[in-house]
Amino acid sequence: MSFSISGKTAIVTGAANGVGLAIARHFVEMGANVVFADMDEKTLRQQMGDEAGKAANIRLFAGDLRKKLTITNLLSATIDAFERVDILVNASRQILTTDALNPDDTSMDELLEQNTLTAMRVSQAVARRMIKQADKAGGAAGSIVNISSIAARRTHPDLLAYSVSCAALDQMTRSMAVALAPHGIRVNAVAFGSVMSASLKGSLKDHDQMRDAIVENTPLHRIASPGEVSDAVQYLASDAAGFVTGQIVTVDGGRTLIDPAAVSAH
Repeated sequence: MSFSISGKTAIVTGAANGVGLAIARHFVEMGANVVFADMDEKTLRQQMGDEAGKAANIRLFAGDLRKKLTITNLLSATIDAFERVDILVNASRQILTTDALNPDDTSMDELLEQNTLTAMRVSQAVARRMIKQADKAGGAAGSIVNISSIAARRTHPDLLAYSVSCAALDQMTRSMAVALAPHGIRVNAVAFGSVMSASLKGSLKDHDQMRDAIVENTPLHRIASPGEVSDAVQYLASDAAGFVTGQIVTVDGGRTLIDPAAVSAH
């Protein structure tokens, strides 16, 4: 089986920054046709404007995927550019803090909508197209990879809604894997811990104590590079993972395997 995704067409949401941007750029380097999708058009064009203008295998799409019409337009733009779609990476995520005692706190509604329901709706639309393609060509229909977080399995009082939305995304991954398997579509997820994205670099600047705490609570004693998440996503999207579906692949250096309290005690 091959790890290659060269020549395949991928949609990557949340591709204006962070892990989504890293995944989309990695896919381009690996020879895939990639649609970079994000609602932040300004940042999307700042990051990819020159490259998108020169590269035949890059397209940019700006729009709010919480709206059904935007999803339809994204799929249409992808088909117009590349005639098919083989891979969907749902990397669009939002993080909000939650006041657990405030009945007027809307973070749960917002994050379930953004992090879970939007990924489900985009997956449904893309899956229908994948099935149509497979009916014509035969063989495997496609691969969907959801980008999740170890927050689904860890608790923090300020991140209640974010943790719930990630846990819901993980279960959606498993359920859709079973539902779409008869159609030849694999659905998996990559859950990561701390990744040295531009935003984390900014957060850690002049905060050595925060950096030390992350490293101390990670058995491999370092912070992941964005490329390490991208490699895991490529594996799940490639034919090498042809018999892998419904799995949550954790890229966290072992962080979810230990008890933070035990580390602090030492």
